[in-house]
Amino acid sequence: MRNEKEMMELIVGVAREDERIRGVYLNGSRANPNAPKDIFQDYDFVYVVKETASFIRDIGWIDVFGERLYMQLPEEYNRILGYDWTPDECYGYLIQLADGNRIDFHLQIPAYAKEEMMQDRMCVVLLDKDGILPAMPEATDEDHWVKRPSPEEYRCCCNEYWWLLNNVGKGLWRNEILYAMDMIDRYMRPQLLKILSWYVGTGSNFSCSVGKAGKYLGRYLPQELRDRLLNTYSTGNVEAIWSAMS
Repeated sequence: MRNEKEMMELIVGVAREDERIRGVYLNGSRANPNAPKDIFQDYDFVYVVKETASFIRDIGWIDVFGERLYMQLPEEYNRILGYDWTPDECYGYLIQLADGNRIDFHLQIPAYAKEEMMQDRMCVVLLDKDGILPAMPEATDEDHWVKRPSPEEYRCCCNEYWWLLNNVGKGLWRNEILYAMDMIDRYMRPQLLKILSWYVGTGSNFSCSVGKAGKYLGRYLPQELRDRLLNTYSTGNVEAIWSAMS
């Protein structure tokens, strides 16, 4: 498995050698100074390009990163499924490489890249051939910090949580296990994680991020709450679901 130094040199090296690529910036967890570092972190980055069409026509150009196991092309999915897509402005590649590294990157024209960078300060400019990218302050995850809820938002969240619990009970009584678990995992759990993130926010003056899907909540919750949260995850049988909801 290539290490971080090798991968970063490759990413920047590709940009230097390709005249179509005018810059590259890092985003995602590797640009986040507060994210824990490990070998499974994706390499999230953006190539700022003159145009995207020539890259899209020649899929083989991505072989420069190494052998692929599998990949996704999000914009192609949008096209196939009839969703809005703007491949002339932004085009993405999500690639799992055979050596264990994963790269998630996008091609963006300069105007699109500038707008994206100004909306998220968790960016690190690695190369700017033409001096066209905005000068970024030191990378921070501040844009992803837990936001203080309004009283109305808090009340609505609590009300939604308890209302949905009624649906779970109804589903269990009818032995509709799939319905009950869908109510829990798709609808109730986001409300619970939102409430717990606000709890964490109050203890940090709303100056921390709990990460995607609340993955960093365990850093901030006391052990008792961590255990209670984990106990809400159940197996697919009625008794276990009742226990998880209690």
